[in-house]
Amino acid sequence: MADPSSYRPKPGQIPDSPGVYKFRDEHRRVIYVGKAKNLRQRLANYFQDLAGLHPRTRTMVTTAASVEWTVVSTEVEALQLEYSWIKEYDPRFNVKYRDDKSYPYLAVTLNEEFPRVQVMRGAKKKGVRYFGPYGHAWAIRETVDLMLRVFPVRTCSAGVFKNAARTGRPCLLGYIGKCSAPCVGRVTPEEHRQLADDFCDFMAGRTGTYIRRLEKDMTAAAEEMEYERAARLRDDVEALRRAMEKSAVVLADATDADLIAVAEDELEAAVQIFHVRGGRVRGQRGWVTDKVENVDTSGLVEHALQQLYGEEAGDSVPKEVLVPALPEHPDAVSQWLADRRGSQVSLRIPQRGDKKDLMVTVQRNAQQALGLHKTKRASDLTTRSRALEEIAEALGLDTAPLRIECFDISHLQGDDVVASMVVFEDGLARKGEYRRFQIKSFEGQDDVRSMHEVIGRRFRRYLHEKERTGEWEETPATHDPSATHDPSAAPDPSATPDPSAAPDLSPAPDSSATANPAAVSAPTDPVPDSAAEPREDDGRPKRFAYPPQLLVVDGGQPQVAAAKRALDELGIDDIAICGLAKRLEEVWLPDDDDPVVLPRSSEGLYLLQRIRDEAHRFAITYQRAKRAKRIRSSPLDAVSGLGETRKQALIKHFGSVKKLRQATIDEICEVPGIGRRTAESVAVALASTTPAMPAVNTATGEIIEEDDGGSTT
Repeated sequence: MADPSSYRPKPGQIPDSPGVYKFRDEHRRVIYVGKAKNLRQRLANYFQDLAGLHPRTRTMVTTAASVEWTVVSTEVEALQLEYSWIKEYDPRFNVKYRDDKSYPYLAVTLNEEFPRVQVMRGAKKKGVRYFGPYGHAWAIRETVDLMLRVFPVRTCSAGVFKNAARTGRPCLLGYIGKCSAPCVGRVTPEEHRQLADDFCDFMAGRTGTYIRRLEKDMTAAAEEMEYERAARLRDDVEALRRAMEKSAVVLADATDADLIAVAEDELEAAVQIFHVRGGRVRGQRGWVTDKVENVDTSGLVEHALQQLYGEEAGDSVPKEVLVPALPEHPDAVSQWLADRRGSQVSLRIPQRGDKKDLMVTVQRNAQQALGLHKTKRASDLTTRSRALEEIAEALGLDTAPLRIECFDISHLQGDDVVASMVVFEDGLARKGEYRRFQIKSFEGQDDVRSMHEVIGRRFRRYLHEKERTGEWEETPATHDPSATHDPSAAPDPSATPDPSAAPDLSPAPDSSATANPAAVSAPTDPVPDSAAEPREDDGRPKRFAYPPQLLVVDGGQPQVAAAKRALDELGIDDIAICGLAKRLEEVWLPDDDDPVVLPRSSEGLYLLQRIRDEAHRFAITYQRAKRAKRIRSSPLDAVSGLGETRKQALIKHFGSVKKLRQATIDEICEVPGIGRRTAESVAVALASTTPAMPAVNTATGEIIEEDDGGSTT
């Protein structure tokens, strides 16, 4: 525990300008980011008597070892910089909202020649118009099904669209009138885009004009005795009205606004947002957060606004934002929102009328969300705590293992041997700290040797990080210097993070599963130690910086012994080890002849199984990806400077690698973009590789000709 007076800046050293400040711990990790209109006044509040500080603030300042700041010109710049640093450093003492689900949006891909209407989740893409979010995907599909009668926009995937264009036959929706079938030329690209634009206008709330136009056309058709057309227009109007009824009118003046409500207690807070467009509720979402910093309702609202609009621009930011309490500096926040929208944004508290009544409804939803979250968390927390206690009791540990790492080896008959490392903290997956390894020291199938290599590499990295931060005191009796200064102690180029930790297209993770700033992809090719050395002052937690209380390996006695031997060679004796054998789900401990057998109904056994299965899933996914990449390799990959475009041009010109191998250099030069030097390199590369054995269709006995440049070498 640090004394704040030991790093308190000298009087007069802190400027009285707007700015953003960072508190760092003794290992230079950023633990808190804040902003201030006056840096001198704000930072002085942190260095008063500890007894007068809020318990959360007191914990933060005693954990910190230094403070630094950056001066900016305006409060708006401070707000933007604070948001950027919180996203970059993920400080442990800052409020971080987490979605309780991944909300679906209705998206129109206006960046395509023939825009497509579809349901999307995850990060927003450029050139795509979004509507929502919605509580359930089925609600979107029901609305779209009604609207396709009037706006027959394409909804099919790229594969279905291309297949229909190739065969000249539209899909079922094209036959029943719910798609204009641009794939077979029933409408021009311009006509289809107009349909997509009309669809977007209707979804954006401009409904009255379009319905009045349809009613006018219906009346005109009836007067001209075109009764079939009039009946069709009548049904179109009815379909649009049914689609509108799914979103009840809540504000009569066709308001575009977001309403934000907060429910909180001493430990947690829940935020609910209603998205109102054209006077109708078009979407709803909610967040929950732990109050890890001393923050009031206005602070929670400001954090919610940052998270809600930090990545948005244009019409995604509404004209009006209604909140239960204004942020500390409302003018700066309003200006920040206006900059993101490109026009004026009203940020205020509703005082009377329909908007205040709707805010009461949003507040009620926030209260219910907080209550439901607490009920679920209490249940889950009880189960996880019991599981960890059962594991500690069965393995003879002094305390419950709050951080568990599990390793698994995967290969296919000795080829593409890889390993995985998954991390569970407090019984929950920490996907941002997953790692995967390529086995480098040998070739072939040897799970025990592979396990020894991976454990050694992982914990050499841990010791390297401890030495870098000064946490490890090297002693000859317990630490092998050769292991510490082994080149593999540098960042391991083959250890890469879990790609699923990125915002992704899966149900929204809670804070334990969000992308950890430590999860930075390592380079594919080896790099010099100096280039791979982590920087001292970037403030992010380093990869492999934290040790587990329990190390689990997928396997029995041999794998456990290999892991124990790897730790012994590094002088690490404070990490518990166990193995979980698949055959009878037995738990093996080092140097024990008999396994520990947990009851089948044990929560502890269930947690170990879940961790082991997750490690197996992660390993086999990586192994399959490596195998697929190897199978897709081509002899042309060895030609230096030959990009993907020219490879495809060669294959398209000759039809296959087989025919390209038989071509002369002059014939290769006839391909556009291929010079003589490149042609000579292609000929040499193909001549130096042995053609793969022809594939055989086992059902017919026919030889499958090589035709796509995908031969295996």
